[in-house]
Amino acid sequence: MGVSERTRGTRRGKAGKLAALAALVALTVTGCSGEEILRFGWPEGVTPEAEKMRTFWTWSVIAALVVGVIVWGLIFWSVAFHRKKKGKTEALPRQFQYNVPLELFVVVLPVVMVCVLFFFTAVTEQSVLAEEDDPDVVVDVTGFQWNWEFTYPEEEAENGQPVTTVGSSTEIPILVVPTHRKIQYNLESTDVIHSFWVPEFHFKRDVMPHPDKNNQDNSFQNTIDREGAFVGRCAELCGTYHAMMNFEVRALSPDKFDRYIELRKQINPDTGQPNTAAEALSIMQGEGCDEQLCSPVATTTSPFATDRTARTASG
Repeated sequence: MGVSERTRGTRRGKAGKLAALAALVALTVTGCSGEEILRFGWPEGVTPEAEKMRTFWTWSVIAALVVGVIVWGLIFWSVAFHRKKKGKTEALPRQFQYNVPLELFVVVLPVVMVCVLFFFTAVTEQSVLAEEDDPDVVVDVTGFQWNWEFTYPEEEAENGQPVTTVGSSTEIPILVVPTHRKIQYNLESTDVIHSFWVPEFHFKRDVMPHPDKNNQDNSFQNTIDREGAFVGRCAELCGTYHAMMNFEVRALSPDKFDRYIELRKQINPDTGQPNTAAEALSIMQGEGCDEQLCSPVATTTSPFATDRTARTASG
């Protein structure tokens, strides 16, 4: 073995060790579990639909990384072993122009990759957007500048009106839904385009004015797997206070949800109106419901302070 060959071998060995060390450091410094790494930055999903989206995302990223590693490897290989040597004139590396098998390969392989990606995209989309004819719970979601209203059209309060929750400048609206039941969300805006987004759903959809006059389906369905509070946001720039247009999804077990709806239908003797979401949740807290789970106020976000005197120019 010549000196130049031994030198190249030594360089390759050092490069391999450095690459392995870099990969080890990248994995350890993050402090992430294997499951967190495979989510590639996505939050933990709380619906079967979210898990399907996460699986599709994971394999798409892995496929992209494999292609990237191959491309980066070819680039670095070309740079390392086919660069011009100082003071030496060497023959060009082997040329491949007009190589029909190679040209077919570089055309057919990308087409196959795109077809595979399209297939799994279509299958996942069809599964996530599937809807049942008779969902267990129906919620009408109305977005407006800059808050939300949630109405249960199939649940009528004692005053003859549907059970409704609406947010204000001082109160984050809480959308209470059951776990392990099929929920349908009907979306509509009263002004501009908004977007209904709950990160743990791994799903968002535009909230359109006049949904019967646009080409987007204004409803979707899902099933929430576990109890909890999940922040919801408007994901479409809709005006001055867009960033403050938050809500909270509160997922309760079916028995707690049934109790919540029962309380929402009852008339509050102090106000003469049906119990609000906060009042119903407060009553449930008194009945032994978990303090966090049945908190009468949102726990994942807070209202925006509209008081212009709350801060000074110096911060």
